[in-house]
Amino acid sequence: MSVVTRFAPSPTGYLHVGGARTALYSWLYAKRHNGKFILRIEDTDLERSTPEAVQAILDGMSWLGMEGDGEVFYQTKRFDTYKKYVQQLLDDGKAYKCYCSKERLETLREEQEKNGERTKYDGKCRDLSAAEQPADAPYVIRFKNPLDGAVEFKDAIRGDMSIANEEMDDLIIQRTDGTPTYNFCVVIDDWEMGMTHVIRGEDHLLNTPRQINIFKALGAEVPQYAHCSMILGDDGKKLSKRHGAVSVMQYRDDGYLPQAVINYLVRLGWSHGDQEIFTQQELFDLFDINDINNSASAFNTEKLNWMNQQYMKLLPAEEVAKHLVWHFEQAGIDVTNGPKLEAIVEIQAERVKTLKEMAEISTYFYQDFESLDEKAAKKHLRPVAKEPLQVVRQKLADVATWQGADIQAAINATAEELEVGMGKVGMPLRVAATGSGNSPSLDVTLELLPKEKVLSRIDNAIAFIEEREAGQ
Repeated sequence: MSVVTRFAPSPTGYLHVGGARTALYSWLYAKRHNGKFILRIEDTDLERSTPEAVQAILDGMSWLGMEGDGEVFYQTKRFDTYKKYVQQLLDDGKAYKCYCSKERLETLREEQEKNGERTKYDGKCRDLSAAEQPADAPYVIRFKNPLDGAVEFKDAIRGDMSIANEEMDDLIIQRTDGTPTYNFCVVIDDWEMGMTHVIRGEDHLLNTPRQINIFKALGAEVPQYAHCSMILGDDGKKLSKRHGAVSVMQYRDDGYLPQAVINYLVRLGWSHGDQEIFTQQELFDLFDINDINNSASAFNTEKLNWMNQQYMKLLPAEEVAKHLVWHFEQAGIDVTNGPKLEAIVEIQAERVKTLKEMAEISTYFYQDFESLDEKAAKKHLRPVAKEPLQVVRQKLADVATWQGADIQAAINATAEELEVGMGKVGMPLRVAATGSGNSPSLDVTLELLPKEKVLSRIDNAIAFIEEREAGQ
């Protein structure tokens, strides 16, 4: 059997972390079986669906590298198809017109709540004869749910499930205005698109038996279901904005690599032994929905930070650089005026957890800093540092080949000549060249900066010291 899976979000907001994990599981399962992964936008809620939300979903999927196979489907473009099947169920006596007013339904609900009963439609219009149906009155169309028996299915994650039909009422499948409803559209789409496996969140568990009954009423094959448990915050409560970013694109903005986010999300509920880091091909080869844990997973930002740093170190520098450039652009920094970003990745990956941090601590390679770090300058650009800076400047000016080894030799020679420790030369030089007291090793850092730029910044640091001396 050829596997067909789908991700079918409602475009009422951004692409949530939970939705992204569901999409990931569906994508991986299809890839493992050389199947098809379909992206479908369930936008029948016309009041809440927006073009901006649709674009946010598409952007998030694209950033993660999980585009669907073939066209993106939109339910609002398939209304004629849904109406055809609604009419089929009416003709077969498996659906009916319901003329009950909102007022009657509200009164019914209140009475049921008052009596401690489960709230459900009482079937008043279920068996109306043609003569009993009011002419020209507004109506919805309801599906005739079976009155007895049970819906039984095997969930790939939760095992055998059974829900009594008496627990469900007659679902509205078409609204008064003629638009179809979510649960009905899902069934028609999954059937027509040949869905073999439906992987989604546990919040859909109550929808599944309703949808299975509609599948059966249409004589359609029921797909295999797998309902993933929710993702919790590290405090055990439902993941929300108070736990940090929950939008996929916010993770891009915060400096995470899509590969790291994917690796982290797949591990929120699935594992393969003790392995933490997976290549994409390993995920394609190993992932199986039957191995997904049925308990809730806790999101841990520190673990994501660790994984992101691993990917910054493990991926080819040119791959990381493709994502790093966006963060420099957001800061308005022209990276063509400095070293290649691959070099920045190689020297900074060990020192940061995110690409955003990497860009922030590397700006001095591409533009002059307006001021020195106050704490670092106060500690290292004191009068005693003036002579080491003057001597090392001269030796650096004499370096014929601007390479790390020769740069380090000039620094070493300065310390020997002045008979001081390396820190007495290196730290003032670091602050002068980078504006702060933190950077990779000086030989590597200075090599990536133009020689003239380094000498100019040393001059500025010496002037800074002299100004402070004059002001004392």
